[in-house]
Amino acid sequence: MALRPAQVNIKALDGSAVGRFWAEALGWNAFQPGVTTYVGPGDDLVWPDPVVVGIDIVPVPEPKTAAKNRIHLDLATTSEAHQAELVARLKAIGATPAHVGQGEMPWTVLADPEGNEFCVLEPRDIYRDTGPIAVMVVDSTDPRAMAHFWGEALDWPLHEVTDDHAVLRSAKGTGPYLEFLRTPGVKTAPDRIHLDLLPYPGDDKAAEVARLRALGATDLDLGQGDVPWTCLTDPEGHEFCVLALS
Repeated sequence: MALRPAQVNIKALDGSAVGRFWAEALGWNAFQPGVTTYVGPGDDLVWPDPVVVGIDIVPVPEPKTAAKNRIHLDLATTSEAHQAELVARLKAIGATPAHVGQGEMPWTVLADPEGNEFCVLEPRDIYRDTGPIAVMVVDSTDPRAMAHFWGEALDWPLHEVTDDHAVLRSAKGTGPYLEFLRTPGVKTAPDRIHLDLLPYPGDDKAAEVARLRALGATDLDLGQGDVPWTCLTDPEGHEFCVLALS
């Protein structure tokens, strides 16, 4: 039994505009199957995508208030020229420089039009086959513990683990990495970004949710009411949802 990340969920005041930004940023397309805007590859909406982790933009009435999200995306590049071109193009479509205490680094930290931070990485061989999203990065107080929980939740093997960071990826060797990065401070407020997980075909959603609770997940009540997905938090309080296959 296991789950897979189906999409990164981003809350936005203007879901359509933020969706268009991310579609242009990733070279994908934006689709509006309902109230949300889904960003994924290809000319037609395929959900769940068999390989990539998509982005789902959900409209909300509240703006971003936290100084920094505890989850962000790292984008891959293939050369220094590609990195420079991508940064310039992102700024042209609405990205702004972001300062999160990074100092002088080879990557560039930006924010989307509603202030959600992300990084444009310098070229790294390890990310040559991830697609445009190289890494889903989660701030953590204990990366080793997070690696244990999420490794069991997703059945993803560890690629590297230290006291400061832990890196996992699908055993299929496709799609982005998931990294837990030791970061000062603890989570104190709901995030604008979270992961949406999906059972594999033939697996039972209720059984998967029960398994996550046994691993240390906690039920989360956001006033969502009677919905087909289940809202949970991991042992450090990061929100995530378990979706139902339609």
